[in-house]
Amino acid sequence: MNIFGIGLPEMAVIMVVALLIFGPKKLPEIGRSVGKTIRSFQEASKEFQSEFQKEAEQLEEAVKTTAELEPKQIEPAKSQHDAANSSQVG
Repeated sequence: MNIFGIGLPEMAVIMVVALLIFGPKKLPEIGRSVGKTIRSFQEASKEFQSEFQKEAEQLEEAVKTTAELEPKQIEPAKSQHDAANSSQVG
């Protein structure tokens, strides 16, 4: 068991020290608040990841759309340019 790089022996020492400092009545309350804090950090992290993923997908879609439109815009412009050059020469 390895949580946050802390093994089981280290976790036991931390629990004993916390028990000595805060006492047995206050320890469950502290555990709940720490659990809620960790859960909120995890939820915020998941939300950030999903937003980041959504933005990346939108950006990728925009790049694909631009890549598809660009050759279509170049061809008409090229045709108009060729037509203009041929009318000037003749």
